Amino acid sequence: MMNDLRLPIAAITDEFSPNLARTLSYLREIGMTGAELRVVNGKNIMDLNDEELLRARDLLTEAGLTVVSIASPLLKCVLPNAPDVDSRFQHDIFASKHTFADQPRLAERAFQIAKLFGARIVRVFSYWRTVRPDECFEAIAAALTGVAEKASAVDLIVGLENEHACNIGTAAESAKILAAVTHPNLKLVWDPANAMVAGENPFPHGYRLLPKDRIAHVHAKDCHMEGDKPIWGPLGTRHVDWKGQIAALVSDGYKGYISLETHWPGPNQDKVEASRICGWNLRGLVSA
Repeated sequence: MMNDLRLPIAAITDEFSPNLARTLSYLREIGMTGAELRVVNGKNIMDLNDEELLRARDLLTEAGLTVVSIASPLLKCVLPNAPDVDSRFQHDIFASKHTFADQPRLAERAFQIAKLFGARIVRVFSYWRTVRPDECFEAIAAALTGVAEKASAVDLIVGLENEHACNIGTAAESAKILAAVTHPNLKLVWDPANAMVAGENPFPHGYRLLPKDRIAHVHAKDCHMEGDKPIWGPLGTRHVDWKGQIAALVSDGYKGYISLETHWPGPNQDKVEASRICGWNLRGLVSA
């Protein structure tokens, strides 16, 4: 079923439903082979106990799906003694309320969860975006270096997502931090739509700035902008050039997953239908 796809596809499971068992049938229907875990049965993945994690693992194993990434909220918090947080951006916390003081414990737990599921990547961020992101650069670099060193000890990859609501939001900012933190266990979760919301043309301009060998994972969603506000829509129908972006990834030798992160509320606010539509659109975009 997947032989016609140029790249493997996955989804952040709660984009379909917080009910994991319900979601997995949709992923299989579309032909996805990977799952990314963020919220499971209404709880952030970091807050599940060991019994809940094992039940989730059993469901994924039964469905024949690979867990490609733990979508943790690591470093998605306020950086102490930093400039004021930029109030223009919505802070999506996905049932996570962790603070700066929680980060060392969160990192350790995220790595444990990744090992339990056999996931290679643990997603991280760069603290909530401030009105002067450049002033946070050294603190971000130090934090990412520390997390990458800990990940190296357990043979995992730290995937920094460029997130418009965090200090590293664009490809330009991503390239700068990757140049400063050269640890081989720090790589990028490239999200073109996030770069667009942060004010950048993600493809071809932003993508050209990125070190291609440091892209470990890609998130797929689509929008257009009305002022500072993103208007999310069906994947492949808005302002991100997904056709060009996917062709460039394939041409540049990218072998990782493209993972659906719908965001679009859907027709009649039906998020399941929104994700099914976007999932099938993603499949079409990566078809040979």
